[in-house]
Amino acid sequence: MSNSITVVQPNDDHKVIYGAGDEYHYLATGKETDGQYFANLSVVPPGGGPPPHIQTREEELFYILEGEITFYAEGKTAVADPGTFLNVPKGVRHRFRNESDKDAKMIILFSPAGLEEMFDEMGTNEASYKEHPKGVLYALNEAGAKYGVQFFEEDE
Repeated sequence: MSNSITVVQPNDDHKVIYGAGDEYHYLATGKETDGQYFANLSVVPPGGGPPPHIQTREEELFYILEGEITFYAEGKTAVADPGTFLNVPKGVRHRFRNESDKDAKMIILFSPAGLEEMFDEMGTNEASYKEHPKGVLYALNEAGAKYGVQFFEEDE
């Protein structure tokens, strides 16, 4: 790990657009944290959020800054508004969705780092996933397998 602090100003970040228009603004990647964590500022538009998924390698932590996000995990639903913190252990099937009519913002931290590589790949290839002959879910799972992530249908 570097012996210097990491400072990211509002316009310094690396932005990736990923599914449903969600924006992930990188704050710190594994390069800056010696692989300890990956942090991003996520802007989730109304209706945004990923399909249900499981991460087999990372814990995922969320801190809500603005708006409202609904989380689904282990048969439970939690509506999170500003100031809410959530921790999803690795191996837990979950998803989140902005079910409101306004953008929501949250800090998401993955530990250990590594999923930023998946976001890079999926963010630059989103159009090709939509055009995949076997469908979006198949394409997401094909890409996610390299990173220990499995995606599911909404109603499974």
